[in-house]
Amino acid sequence: MENRNNVTEFFLLGLSQNKLCFSFFLLCYLAIWLGNLVIMNSITCSQLTNQPMYFFLSYLALSDLFYTSTVILKLMTHLLTGRKFISYKNCMTQLFTTHFFGGIEVFILTGMAYDRYVAICKPLHYAIIMNRQRCNSILLASCAGELLHSLGLFLLTIFLPFCPNKIDHYFCDVYPLLKLACTKTDKIGFLVIANSGLMGMVIFVVLMASYVMIMYNLRAYSAGSRHKALSTCSSHITVVILFFPVIFLYIRPTTTLPEDKVFTLFYTILIPMLNPLIYTLRNTEMKNTISKVCCNQMFVEGKQI
Repeated sequence: MENRNNVTEFFLLGLSQNKLCFSFFLLCYLAIWLGNLVIMNSITCSQLTNQPMYFFLSYLALSDLFYTSTVILKLMTHLLTGRKFISYKNCMTQLFTTHFFGGIEVFILTGMAYDRYVAICKPLHYAIIMNRQRCNSILLASCAGELLHSLGLFLLTIFLPFCPNKIDHYFCDVYPLLKLACTKTDKIGFLVIANSGLMGMVIFVVLMASYVMIMYNLRAYSAGSRHKALSTCSSHITVVILFFPVIFLYIRPTTTLPEDKVFTLFYTILIPMLNPLIYTLRNTEMKNTISKVCCNQMFVEGKQI
């Protein structure tokens, strides 16, 4: 991981130095941990873990925790200490991990959409198709696919020579880094668009097409069954619609805009905080399970005391 221009660290211009910002992000981070841990604990300690949709949801919550931690911990450190420097190695590591865990979320959302498609469009074959082996295979394929994607971006960036060391962002991302390169990056920018933007666009189109087919097949269901199916699908569609606008950051030409920092705050911090609410507020089964698991654990702790 040796750089070619004696750049040993980068200065993140990022956000304004403000203690209120630190308090806000600390509260957001605590909320992210609380909400996602409640979901993971409730699923793993109940029969929901045997259902593919909730199996994927527990791993989505886990990826949210890792994804947010790669960004927000360093951001809060900068806000608290006033030192906005990040070493070259840590910068490249952050570039890899944010795309790795963020991309795993995309693939898990795709797996959840496939699960809903099979459950609604092929209900008689659902138990055979979505067995635990198939779910594990989808999860492993998500990790492997995203490893290749993140490694590609990492290799495209790590061999670039950098001249200035001021990154106009609050974390190390590919486009702000390309802006600092001391060489032409047109070809690399095109590869980034092909790697991230087009891939995200294809997955988004596939997801939307699957839900069009789901909505079409729901016409044959009774009103009660349709409402139950929509209650699970609507949560997933909401998360997909909120998360996928990020693809427009990587499908455009290599450039950075002042609005990018605000936009990335939304999908790196606010969406992981909203996900637990989205998946519980309209899901009666999830709400009942959380209440039951929490009550049982409190009862067991009370008896031990």
